[in-house]
Parts: sequence; C-alpha cells; structure tokens
Amino acid sequence: MDFCQVDAEEASSAALAVEQARVSAMYERLDALRARTADQLAAAHMQERGGFAAAVERETRSYEQARRQAQLGSVEEGLCFGRIDLAEEDGSGSDEDEGRETRYVGRIGLRDAEYGTILVDWRAPAARPFYAATPGDPQGLTRRRHLRVRRRRVVGIDDDVFDPDGLTDTDRRQLVGEAALLASLNQGRTGRMGDIVATIQTEQDRVIRARLAGVLVVQGGPGTGKTVAALHRAAYLLYTHRAVLERRGVLVVGPNPAFLRYVSDVLPALGETDVVMRTVGELLPGVAASAHDAHDVAAVKGSPGMADLLHAAVDDRRRTPEEAFGGEDLLVETDAGVLTVSGALCEHVLRTARGLRLPHNTARKYVVKTLLEELAHSESKLLGRPVAEEDLPFVGERLWHEDPVREALDGLWPYLTPQRLLRDLFADPAALERVGARAGIGAEACASLARAPEPPWTVEDVPLLDEAAELLGHDDSAERARERRAEAERAEEEQYAQGVLELGGLFEDQIIQADAIDVSMMADRHRDTGPSLTTADRAGADREWTYGHVIVDEAQELSPMAWRTVMRRVPTRSLTVVGDVAQTSSAAGARSWTAALEPYARDKVHVERLRVNYRTPAPIMAVAADVLREAAPDEEVPESVREEGDPPCAVRLASLEEGLPGLVDGEIRRIGSGRVAVVTADRCLDAVAAALPAAARPGPGGSGSGRDALEEAVVVLTATEAKGLEFDSVVVVEPDALLAQPRGANDLYVAVTRATRRLTVAHTGELPDVLGRLDRE
Repeated sequence: MDFCQVDAEEASSAALAVEQARVSAMYERLDALRARTADQLAAAHMQERGGFAAAVERETRSYEQARRQAQLGSVEEGLCFGRIDLAEEDGSGSDEDEGRETRYVGRIGLRDAEYGTILVDWRAPAARPFYAATPGDPQGLTRRRHLRVRRRRVVGIDDDVFDPDGLTDTDRRQLVGEAALLASLNQGRTGRMGDIVATIQTEQDRVIRARLAGVLVVQGGPGTGKTVAALHRAAYLLYTHRAVLERRGVLVVGPNPAFLRYVSDVLPALGETDVVMRTVGELLPGVAASAHDAHDVAAVKGSPGMADLLHAAVDDRRRTPEEAFGGEDLLVETDAGVLTVSGALCEHVLRTARGLRLPHNTARKYVVKTLLEELAHSESKLLGRPVAEEDLPFVGERLWHEDPVREALDGLWPYLTPQRLLRDLFADPAALERVGARAGIGAEACASLARAPEPPWTVEDVPLLDEAAELLGHDDSAERARERRAEAERAEEEQYAQGVLELGGLFEDQIIQADAIDVSMMADRHRDTGPSLTTADRAGADREWTYGHVIVDEAQELSPMAWRTVMRRVPTRSLTVVGDVAQTSSAAGARSWTAALEPYARDKVHVERLRVNYRTPAPIMAVAADVLREAAPDEEVPESVREEGDPPCAVRLASLEEGLPGLVDGEIRRIGSGRVAVVTADRCLDAVAAALPAAARPGPGGSGSGRDALEEAVVVLTATEAKGLEFDSVVVVEPDALLAQPRGANDLYVAVTRATRRLTVAHTGELPDVLGRLDRE
C-alpha cells in the first residue's frame, strides 16, 4: 500500500462518522445526567425544614448535588478525547463486531442507562494504557486514537498503531495521521522495511520512557517524529509521576501559537488542569508578543551580555542628589518648608541599600523608610518641635503623601517595572551607550536597540523583561496591607455567621459537631469567590511559579537570554528539549546542545537521536543532504524510508509576477486535494505574497491566521514560519535570498525538507551550487 496514494480524506471522513456517533451518545447521556442532577438539587432545596438534623441533611444533599452539577457542567469541552483498542476482549465495553474491547477515555466516567461503561475517567486504572502505552510496551493495545472535539463535534483524529496485524480491514481503511504511514511501512515485504519500523518504535520508546530527572534532548532531523514523541512523553510523565506534576504542573514552550493549538489537541484534558502552554513571547504574565526583531537586533538582544547590560541599567537609575537634581544635598519643598538631607547621608543610604543585595524594588523599601525618617527629623528641626522615635514612622507616612516628597525619593531610587525600565532605556540613546560601556557591549550594538518609547513588545523583548523582573523584584507592602484588610473582613464575617447560628438556636456546644455546620463554613459560603483555580491557571499567572517539568519544542531557536527565562521556571532542571541544530534560524539560536544547556545543567544533559525519517521521500532528502553539509556538517542526515515521489526540480522564472502563479497552479493540479506551501526568504515575502494574492498568510495582514491559514490549499511562509510543518508540495522561491540570511544554509535546509511528495525550487537568478542535484525544467 503506497501511503501517498491512500485516500486520506475518505479514510478520515469514515473514521469521523464512527467516532461522531459514539461522542454524540456520550453527550446525550451527559445532558440526561445534568437534567436529573438539576431536579435533585431543586428537590434538596425544597426539603421540609425542621430541626438541626434536617438542616444538616438538607445542607449535605444540596452541597453534593451542587458539586455534581458543577462537575457535569465543567466537562462540556473535552468530554471525550481518546480511544484505546485492546488486543483481546476482556470486559463489558467490548466491540462485539470487531471481537475486541474498545474503551473511550475522557474527563469523567459515564455509564449508560443500563449501567454499561461508555466513558472511562482518565484517572481510572482502566485508562492507564492510553498514557502508558509505547511502541516498546504497548500495554496490550492494538491502537490508540486521539479525538479532537469542538462544540460536541469530532473535528480531528490521530491514530497510533501498536500492532498492525491486530487491525481489521475496516480499521486499516480508517487509519488517520502518521499511523497510516507507519502501518503502510510495516506492510513492506523486505526485511529492511521491518527493521526500519522496529527502529522507529525503539527510538520513540526510549524518548517517551526516559527518566523524569535531568535534561533529555531529543535531537532529530526532519520527519523523525520528535515533536510527537515529546508530546506522548508529556502524557506519559503526567500519568506516571502524577503526584509531583499535578501539583507543580508542566510547561510546554512552543515556537508559535499554531503549534500550541496542536498541543492542546493532543493533550486536551491534561492541558486544562496541569499543563501550561506558551510561546517564548508569552512566558511573562501580562505580555503576549508575536512579532520578531530584525536578525541583527535579535542577535544583540539574545546575547548573554544583555544580562549585564540590564544589571547596569538598573544601577544607572539609582542616583545621588547631585546626579538626580544637580545639588549636593537633597532639598524637598513641603507644606512645612524646605526639608534637607545631606548629600553624604544620602550616599550612605544608597550604598547601604546596594550592599543589601536585594532586588531593586525590595531594597527601595529601606531607602524610602530611612530617608522619610531623616526628612521627619528635618521637619521637626524646622518647626522647633522634637519628634519621638516611636512617632517617626507616622510622620514619615504623612510626608509620603506630599507629592514633592515622593518625587524626590523617586528621583534617587525609583520604583521600576520591567516595562518602564526597558522603555526608558531603549528610548534614551545616551543611557544605552552609558550602560552598554559598563556591560562591555559595543556602541554599534547598543545603538541598534534604540527605538521609540511605545512600540509593541517583540518576542526577543520578553526574556529581557523577565530578566528585568528578576533584578527588580517588587515592593509587596500594598499587597500585605490588602491581606491584612482581608483578614479583618474575614473575622467580621465569621462574627456575623456566629450571630446567625445563635439566632437559629444552632450555636450550642452540645449540638455543634465537627462534621456539621460551623462558623467558618457559613463564612465561606457568604464569601463565594467563584470556581477555584486549576494548577495551570495559577502557574500561568505567576511569573515565579516553578514547574515540575518543562518541554521545549524547536528549542534550537532559543537564545541564551531565552534559556535563562526557561531555566528560572524549572530549578530542578527536569526538561525535555526537542529540536534540530541543523534547522536553527535565529541569529542567537543554538549551534550545539552542549553550549546551550551545559551552563545550566552540567553533567545532567542526555541526548537521544532520532535517525529515521519516515515522511520525506528519499529523492528530496538527497537534495537536503547537500544543503545539510553546508548548514551543519557535523550532523547526520536522517535515513529516509520512502523511495516514492517525483524527482525534485528547479524552475527558472523570468519574474515572480509572471511565472509564480502558473507554477503554483500546476502544483495544485498535480497533488489534487493536498496542500501547497510557498516558502521564501524574509526580504522576498512581500513580493511573493503580491504575486499570489489568493494564497493564505498566517498572522496579521494575511488572509488567514494561525492554524486556519495552514489548512488552506496554498499558504505563503518564511522559512521560520514553516519550521515543524509539512505539506504535500513545497515551492521554494529565490533560494539565493534564503542563503543570504544570517543562518541561510539552515533556513534553506528547513525549506527543502517540508515536502512529503513534491519539491520545486523557483529562481529568477542563478541556482546556488548547493542545489546542483536538482533536475532543471
């Protein structure tokens, strides 16, 4: 069976119809249970009132039914997300037509009206094979199927096949995703094909089952399935190490929002409770950056020296009275008159604050408190009214509410947010040059950082903001005051609840019992703050949250500054790092895993290499091998297992406007219902998009966005945007422009390895020598 000739659309439609019928039945049962629970809750509320025992029973019934109602209401999305087919029939959930047991896995367990299981809770032992099965240890499964359900409709399916011989003919016709390819490979009649499938299974099993501790690097070239293996590892770890990971959560860092949407499809239930999914541009709560800086600016912002520059920038904002106001002493005009603190004393306070080695805003509390006391002393001398030491804090607090006092102290040691620090720094070329000299960064590099005060943040800015947040810390005085007020309000509410119980005759020592109504319970109900936050909710909103495990995909793109941001979130250094250094596009990205990771996890980095490419045809990989020798000569070319496919070719065009539309139309006709990607260099993007106005473009200004654009028949992408994706046909436009980019050979390697069937290179100038293997048309 030739994978490229499989009618994937027909197989998908048939499989979707089967699963839609099952899922629809589950939702019908869910609706029935919701209606019954609502009736029972209403009946509990209407229960006849009586003495204490009746009140307790009514409260207990209402609580249980309300909790059940909330549970049933919370599983609307992602009710069912998986199916497992067991090799042997062994229970009531058997699929009698197929002669085997089939279990559906979801967010809760459901039984039908006859008490037969129609959905298994993902935490139940019966669901364990869904997470624990690997190619090396299939846990008795023939197949695992991931279901993507949106608004009660099954919109996507991905299959993992563990035992192709255990599948029926119907199963084979309805396989979807990479499983269809792997099953077809397993049908090969040569010993080599069987060996290759076994190699794929062994490689993936090592990745999935690797130990939790330490840094596991999954180095794999195009088509080796490294991302899928990492996602299955996430599910396996979340199940196997649930006690640790559901408390601390898992962070998945992806290259773009489209990738993260795919992750949420693969891990639908776990992604809502234990998994936080972010791009690098979203790692700082409150910031969501998607635009990138130019290559030269990105290289500067990503360099390790930026940590020293930011440290110098923070120190540059701490100033003596002479530096801040041009005078030797600190002079503050208040309602009482001009108050004075000597310059020598101010310098002593600033020097002491620096010596505390606390974050800037935390140390500021010492500066403000001390100088307010000195100003209070100055005021007492001015007015001729001595102030007692115990009264100094109160006088200082009064002075703090005068604008000139706050402005004066802010001039010496200002309260800074990360956003304010960077905006002020980048808008001040003189300050950039000054702090850059202290950090050992050249004037030209510093000048490249200058920009207008209020631009949108870029992805490369986010690690700098995070570094600044680490240096600055925050003054928690206001938060602690709010907590004290909240505790006082809580005490008042408990006092009110006690009064209610006393009026009802329930607050008697001989009546109140440990498991009955108490003051605290009533106060909690009075103060209902809504649903409790999940681990993912709390972790995603907390910059200082530390995760149990972190997965980074396309990790070769992370700069040294981005790695600092990631490592702060996982002090245990428990990471799965997925990527291919041969595909590094970022000017600040990794050239080797050792150089990128050893500074943070010395002797804890273990590299697993995936060497089998089961998606890209061998004729295309032969072309890619020539490019790889220039991009990363030390890296091995993955062995391709597919020999079929048209020979890759090069087409010379008179101009993009005249030749490109016809070339792309021809590709559409050749592949039928497949997808075409037109990949080009950054500087050629506008010209290519103008030549193909009907083509989709992800992101702002395009005819589609994110994943929607990628599902169109034709999409125009840069090499960076194409990373991690695959298409039936790829047209690489102007390869010489790609080679001219900072990591040009790497970008060209990415571009030529996106195709699963056809590769065409379109050029208006001379064809680069590295592509000399291509047929000419």
